[in-house]
Amino acid sequence: MCGINGIVRLNRDAPPIDLAEVCRTRDAMASRGPDGTGLWSSKEGTVALGHRRLAIIDLTDAASQPMVSADGRWVIVFNGEIYNYRELRAALERRGATFRTTSDTEVLLNLMARDGRAALPRVRGMFTFALWDNVERRLLLARDPYGIKPLYFAKQGAVLRFASQVKALEAGGGIGAETDPAGLVGFLLWGSVPEPFTIRRGVRSLSAGHTLEVVNGQVSEPEPFLRVGLDEPQVDERALAPLEAVEDSVRAHLVSDVPVAVFLSAGLDSALVATLAARAHVGPLRTFTVTFDEFVGTGNDEGPLAREVARRLGAEHIERRVRHEDFLHIWEDAVAAMDQPSIDGFNTFLVSRVAHEAGLKVVLSGLGGDELFGSYPSFRDVPRWARAARLLRPLRGVWPRLARTVAPSRPKLAGLAGLGGTLAGGYFLRRGLFLPAEVRQLLPGTVAEAGLAAYDPLVALDALMGQTAGDSWVAVHLLESGQYMRNQLLRDADWASMAHSLELRVPLVDPVLRRTLARSRFEPARSRGKAAFVRAASAGLPAELFDRPKSGFSVPIGRWLGLASPGDGQGLISRRLAARVLKEFDTVLAPGAWAGTRAKL
Repeated sequence: MCGINGIVRLNRDAPPIDLAEVCRTRDAMASRGPDGTGLWSSKEGTVALGHRRLAIIDLTDAASQPMVSADGRWVIVFNGEIYNYRELRAALERRGATFRTTSDTEVLLNLMARDGRAALPRVRGMFTFALWDNVERRLLLARDPYGIKPLYFAKQGAVLRFASQVKALEAGGGIGAETDPAGLVGFLLWGSVPEPFTIRRGVRSLSAGHTLEVVNGQVSEPEPFLRVGLDEPQVDERALAPLEAVEDSVRAHLVSDVPVAVFLSAGLDSALVATLAARAHVGPLRTFTVTFDEFVGTGNDEGPLAREVARRLGAEHIERRVRHEDFLHIWEDAVAAMDQPSIDGFNTFLVSRVAHEAGLKVVLSGLGGDELFGSYPSFRDVPRWARAARLLRPLRGVWPRLARTVAPSRPKLAGLAGLGGTLAGGYFLRRGLFLPAEVRQLLPGTVAEAGLAAYDPLVALDALMGQTAGDSWVAVHLLESGQYMRNQLLRDADWASMAHSLELRVPLVDPVLRRTLARSRFEPARSRGKAAFVRAASAGLPAELFDRPKSGFSVPIGRWLGLASPGDGQGLISRRLAARVLKEFDTVLAPGAWAGTRAKL
């Protein structure tokens, strides 16, 4: 896990590469890689690559980056982990390849040099990388199929810049800080910025499962190599039963030359991961939980059940209590680390701090289980809402006013008749933050209209579903995976963990695992429920784990920031939090747009 960046001159008229800018961008990502720095530039000054290293596999200096191939033709900077690198290495050795290190970076370098982008569907892991070809003067950028690792790029004039963080590109000084209307509108619609947009004009996210090439000074449009759920690659994989596939993924995610621990809440997903990791792990497993004074004695208190799960697994358990008085400093640190505005990620930031203080570099998380096993309420609610909205279409003209009168505490209900008649519309109303009409009230007119013209959430959701709308369960699965998980949960997990030099791995977010479950139509979890699946996989866990109402790992941030009033729902608190977060970013807002936030929203 690392931070990568680079600059490419697209023609001879481009200004010379400023290596000091490359270093500023690189070193703005110091927490992503405190174990080493690297810089490489081509002799003719066409490209420069930077790297910050967090050493996880092959801790020797020989595995440092940028890494140059033995023949000097190829240069790579890589962020992430390749979990099947040993199998890929063995296959390459049978083809005559030789290796100087035991790193996954060198395996990726050799694989791409031999097979090019056609090899990417065979790579199991989380990754972004930049590969430079010194012979053909070609640059390839790539991002893993789920988008677990981020990569951003900016083309200005005859120069292309890229980095693992938007703020790092800003720190380099080569791009401006103008707000992107589509990114701003997207944040208000969802509570996170949807890819490929960012909060900065001119900076784009390389979409998950895509590559981007620079050839002869021409920057291509991003091209997909594997879109989860939409493309089925021709990959030779073992036929595994669903439970075996989950065990296989957890085992694969344990590959490391440093200790690996598990984030453990009182939920089923983290208990499943912890159980399977404890079976495969050599020696006692370490687990971590964060608790809060405000939740003691309530259903949101993760502590007692997490302790009991850890005890039954024989794990070395660490628990830390976070108090209100600790929060001011934590909030300032979290906002400073936040790469793009988000209303989430504070829970991961807190527990990552605990793991870092315990001296760890790698943790496993249960993130992705709700999307994989269909346990969000949205799997049930979205199809129902879509049907109800179709019945309300004759009332489209009067419905918004009626809804605001009857249910003033549920502002999104006003959009049901006009927006919710499809699975995409129902999902937007289930997961969205503000309605487009509300965005027009919150932002200056030109900003709102420009943003809504560039980003239509329903069009984006339709693209995520592809041709799966006939199967509403699979459609919601793809929407949750491609919108909420990718643009919020995974992105927040990245910045919040890497702020503490911690590699967070997500074994339930794995294309190989998903393909296996998809072949069985996501059974048995789809019909019997996630609890039955986890119970079968984790015999011996406390019964309370399966009887506990679903709550998620939450943080009392609304109460800490004074955003919660008695009787407020989470939706209203999230809206107020969005306003608070945006104030921490340099954004263009209507005068007084947030002045009445508490009363108005």
